[in-house]
Amino acid sequence: QVQLVESGGGLVQPGGSLRLSCAASGRIFSINTMTWYRQAPGKERDLVARIIVRDSGDRTDYADSVKGRFTISRDNAKNTMYLQMNSLQPEDTTVYYCDVKNAIMNYWGKGTLVTVSS
Repeated sequence: QVQLVESGGGLVQPGGSLRLSCAASGRIFSINTMTWYRQAPGKERDLVARIIVRDSGDRTDYADSVKGRFTISRDNAKNTMYLQMNSLQPEDTTVYYCDVKNAIMNYWGKGTLVTVSS
């Protein structure tokens, strides 16, 4: 079964940048959505950014809190999606998870911790 592995988290100062990666161990066919979520302990999971895959061209959606600061993208040749995060703020601190869905399966990673602190 295909595994998703997130990487790129770490400690960054406010105003800094990080790029998260989500690498799949193999190809996932007929993808419907590719999503970054974040979830703090004891809180609900929040959608951060999403790619909706369409034959006519991908569509991207962002949470209002990250619009203009975060950018989601994918590299099909590398079976990897990314989350470029700029102008990070302390409230962005939490664990980030990637999720990929097709008609049959929902694939999850184990998360990568992002800490924004001076």
